[in-house]
Amino acid sequence: MTNSPQTDGIVAGRLDDATLAAHFDDLYPILDDHEARVAADRCYFCHDAPCITACPTAIDIPLFIRQIQTGQPDGAARTILSQNILGAMCARVCPTETLCEGACVRNEAEGNPVEIGRLQRYATDGLLLANEHPFTCAPETGKTVAVIGAGPAGLSAAHRLAMLGHAVTLYDARPKAGGLNEYGIAAYKAANGIAQAEVDWLLRIGGITVKTGQALGAGLTLDGLKAEYDAVFLGIGLQGVNALRVTGEELPFVRDAVDFIEELRQAEDKAALHIGRNVVVIGGGMTAVDAAVQSRLLGAEHVSIVYRRDREAMSASDYELDHAATEGVSILTNAMPVEITAAGVTFAYTRSGPKGLEKTGETFTLKADQVFKAIGQTLEGQPEALKTEGGKIVIDTAGRTSVTGVWAGGDCAAGGEDLTVTAVAQGRDAALDIHRALCP
Repeated sequence: MTNSPQTDGIVAGRLDDATLAAHFDDLYPILDDHEARVAADRCYFCHDAPCITACPTAIDIPLFIRQIQTGQPDGAARTILSQNILGAMCARVCPTETLCEGACVRNEAEGNPVEIGRLQRYATDGLLLANEHPFTCAPETGKTVAVIGAGPAGLSAAHRLAMLGHAVTLYDARPKAGGLNEYGIAAYKAANGIAQAEVDWLLRIGGITVKTGQALGAGLTLDGLKAEYDAVFLGIGLQGVNALRVTGEELPFVRDAVDFIEELRQAEDKAALHIGRNVVVIGGGMTAVDAAVQSRLLGAEHVSIVYRRDREAMSASDYELDHAATEGVSILTNAMPVEITAAGVTFAYTRSGPKGLEKTGETFTLKADQVFKAIGQTLEGQPEALKTEGGKIVIDTAGRTSVTGVWAGGDCAAGGEDLTVTAVAQGRDAALDIHRALCP
């Protein structure tokens, strides 16, 4: 180790290999058999379970927990995966505290929900480790479907379409399939290669041809795809990044947080990654939290998240913000950037006024040798023929776009909520509607 957290500038090797390995291991270890049984025993097995309603993929949560309780973890995994084929990653990255666990009636009884997320991971990880795939393809329909984007929505759609007997070609612009799960989730949430392991497992169903390094608009056109395939599903995500629009944004030490997270996820040697001593992350969502926490885990001495509104307006959950705080990240609210210089980032304090957010007239400066922008992503590269609204592709409840024969889902589409689990649900439901359209 040649540097330390106190080394000035943006440098590599702030922490030794053993410390980095511990920092980027699983945040929470998998439950063992006894722990899983104990956790399952806490479920009331509600008849009208609110946790099911709160789950975007509508997993029968009481059923799979009962299966764990009775010693049938593989059966529990099948229950989960029949609704959410990316159940292993969702068990790690879903905001369960605001979804299923947030709706758990145990919260009313004792303020502590059933550990649904960890139980889901226990069941699905077991099936993945056994390399068993419980689903098979139906007889071939003779129909072909192009799926553009191998992220959660695209993978979910492709798997369901293959199950229904359609021949699927899955395209993605990147070198590997996985999308957000592979490139955009904090490394400590997807440790030990789980994202790729889940993709490899999913593809074992067969009937899916994967073509990487091919992006929509770069050799692939919507008209060409429609002519070649019977149906098209778009799960292209959000490729653009919003600009700060402040002086100094172009300085070399200012980076997009999504690029930083991707670099970290793909790095074989985390000690070789360069990180600043004083890091400032601008934004209030999960990308901001992931960038900030991982900056600390790489050895940055001082890391701050700064958001222009109050904490209640931040899209990151209280659970994630509290976790960031426990990792030593400072969270500052009601402040917006006005200038970036070599000395740091100058912020103006803000307040809600009669015309919306306004500056108070007071400013402060945070020392920064590295700045990450995490103020949201935008839709880019979508075909002009598609109707868009609010920066998203307009779809109906079945995922149909304004162009006949084209469906969409995930972050690129309206209603996606920028959640992996919602993308999975949209991909699955669009696949079912495609099947109905192709095989009436």
